[in-house]
Amino acid sequence: MEKDFTHFNEQGRAKMVDVGEKPVTTRTAVAAARVLVNRDTFERIHTGGMKKGDVLTVAQVAGVMGAKRTPDLIPMCHPILIDGIDLNLHLDEERCSVEIEATVSCDGRTGVEMEALTAVSTAALTVYDMCKAVQKDMVISDIRLLRKSGGVHGDFTRSDPA
Repeated sequence: MEKDFTHFNEQGRAKMVDVGEKPVTTRTAVAAARVLVNRDTFERIHTGGMKKGDVLTVAQVAGVMGAKRTPDLIPMCHPILIDGIDLNLHLDEERCSVEIEATVSCDGRTGVEMEALTAVSTAALTVYDMCKAVQKDMVISDIRLLRKSGGVHGDFTRSDPA
């Protein structure tokens, strides 16, 4: 079954969807990302050895800021009143990575998936920025929506959390 794209008008031009008639519901989205680093970079992050400061804390704050600025970055995103943003960053020694997860919630007429995805993307880019002096070949990967709830399209849970 083919789904219609809602961000195009009758002439095929981009438009911002009118959500004025949609009911206000509680909406939550959880997204994740990964930054793969080498062992030296991993140890520097772990021990606080980066010259720019505490990588995980700065990336966490950057992720919150990114979520709040989503409609400034993504043209068709609605400005929404976000109720909460929670970012969790942790080091995975086996993968030699920084694992990032963001949960964003609101009571509104449109979802917060883009805000959660922007949060993890901004946090991942911040990890890269803070570590690029010691490693240029880091890989940002697996940016994905894990779960979402609320709205007319219902709940979603990713079957392959990566």
